Amino acid sequence: MERMTINDLTNQMHELVKSKGWYEPGSKRPQTPRNLAISLSLEAAEILEHFQFREQPKDREELASELADVTLFLLQLASVSGIDLEKAVLKKIEFNKTRQWDVEE
Repeated sequence: MERMTINDLTNQMHELVKSKGWYEPGSKRPQTPRNLAISLSLEAAEILEHFQFREQPKDREELASELADVTLFLLQLASVSGIDLEKAVLKKIEFNKTRQWDVEE
């Protein structure tokens, strides 16, 4: 399988959403930043279910599917909000290089 960039994945996500009609006015699944943020949070919570009362996920394929859902909602939220996710991630990595954790005050 060919590797894809964040932009490639975002474009494929948009194609799927368009094919379902979710960008259309009057859609039962309006793709607003608010709705996407809620969906992202709900999908992230579903990841936690895989670890409830255990250290390792029971089913790695199901976990992978939930991680994919989170990724898709994240890509879409960034895109419809006008955020270049790649730039934002790289900027955050650079910022985190200057941060200190686990330092006693």
